Amino acid sequence: MKKSSATAEQELRTQVAIIGAGFGGLCMAIKLREAGHDDFVILEKAADVGGTWRDNSYPGAACDVQSHMYSYSFHGNPNWSKRYSSWREIQDYILQTTEKYGLRPFIRFRTALIGARYEAETALWHLQTDSGLRVVCRHFILASGPLHVPQIPKIPGLERFKGKVFHSAQWDHDFDLRGKKVVSIGTGGSAIQYGPEIAPQVERLYIFQRTPAWVIPRDERAYAEVEKQAFARFPLLRKLHRARLYWSNESRVWPIFHPSMARAGGEVLKWWIRWTVKDRQVAQALIPDYTLGCKRVLISNKWYPMFNRDNVELVTAGIREVREHSIVTSDGQEREADCIILGTGFVVDPRVYMQGMACVGLPGHDLMQDWKDNVEAYFGISVAGYPNMYQLVGPNSALGHNSIIFMIECQVHYILNCMKLLEKRGADSIDVREQAQADFNTEVQQALQGTVWSSGCVSWYTDSHGKNFTIWPWSTWRYWLRTRELKEEDFILARAPGKTAPAAATQRRRKARLPA
Repeated sequence: MKKSSATAEQELRTQVAIIGAGFGGLCMAIKLREAGHDDFVILEKAADVGGTWRDNSYPGAACDVQSHMYSYSFHGNPNWSKRYSSWREIQDYILQTTEKYGLRPFIRFRTALIGARYEAETALWHLQTDSGLRVVCRHFILASGPLHVPQIPKIPGLERFKGKVFHSAQWDHDFDLRGKKVVSIGTGGSAIQYGPEIAPQVERLYIFQRTPAWVIPRDERAYAEVEKQAFARFPLLRKLHRARLYWSNESRVWPIFHPSMARAGGEVLKWWIRWTVKDRQVAQALIPDYTLGCKRVLISNKWYPMFNRDNVELVTAGIREVREHSIVTSDGQEREADCIILGTGFVVDPRVYMQGMACVGLPGHDLMQDWKDNVEAYFGISVAGYPNMYQLVGPNSALGHNSIIFMIECQVHYILNCMKLLEKRGADSIDVREQAQADFNTEVQQALQGTVWSSGCVSWYTDSHGKNFTIWPWSTWRYWLRTRELKEEDFILARAPGKTAPAAATQRRRKARLPA
């Protein structure tokens, strides 16, 4: 392996800089290595790999996509313990993958990106980090993902609370919840997992709900040892199982595309909620007033039964203020509290979570300004005006029905094809045409009309203007088809007038060839 070079001034010159060592960044690195390209670096702000699964270790944390789908297609794991794995198993899989593919020497930990500037003269990106390290690279890949900045709500008086306060993604495992009066704010994907786990431990659990979520049953079946042995001995069986899961997940898009089907499903779920939750008023308060699928659909077998416990109370009144040892709601009721848990999710709008990172492309292009009123990209990967910059899980490439790992692998393939095209044409930069990007996003927004996502609810899928900048509006196989090959006419290829290749790159680029 040839390591990227660094000078005494802490400048590192490399062909590819990847931001983030979660599923996306690691996939990109693995595929670069498989293509014979070792001249890259991964910048990771934390002390280890894993991203979301490193940070979210709260009780009950697990994935809502089946284990055999929520893993790389090229690196299967026959030993998943059950249908939906816990965070610990997923993080162990990520750690094992990192070691198997020899990625640690390429990672700079505790190094957060704070600025990126494109130099058209040389077709190079200049990156600045909070550690003082400067990186000069040809290709700049944002793989930080949208689920890494906790959403901290602005609640009057929260700063003067004398008890314990923490976000679910920053769980304090040293704080003993046993016998405590606990307030949980939020009823999203994290809260519906940790709530039922801590309820038996605490004296009192107050679930503060602003908007109820649709929660469907979860398949908790474990894989028998004979199944795991069969998956290990006959990889084809595992692949067939994965394929079955993929297509069963894809079938979920039909209610999304046909709201009448979603509404029918919602009626069935209403019956299930009323049957499960014994208190009729509580059951009614837990039933959403929007179409099933408009917001993220959650899965749990424990959420609704939790409200049958004597020590659990659903609170739907708004919060007026937090006092030193209590929380007061808009109806004037005061509840004592020893701990407040913020199950309030993450900042998913890139205009917010990327504020601390200045990104300047071609003259006249500042990413925060370009995205000020309209967040968009080309297939969620390329952004016009930012040559050789790519995103993983960018605008309108997230999912509400299948595995995001599938989308990441498609995007990595697309990026490798961009690099291959540059080599083939003898060019130094590739930039998507503004018109191609505009046409693509018009198509996306038109496709979103008439789906459950546009049926009237407010969700983290949409911005303050109601535009859905998050979700891919079709089946994932269509994304796979449309990203397999580049439409060369949609791109601008250019040579750099003042080209200076990053150190250690020239000979390697001659010897290594990206795959077709």
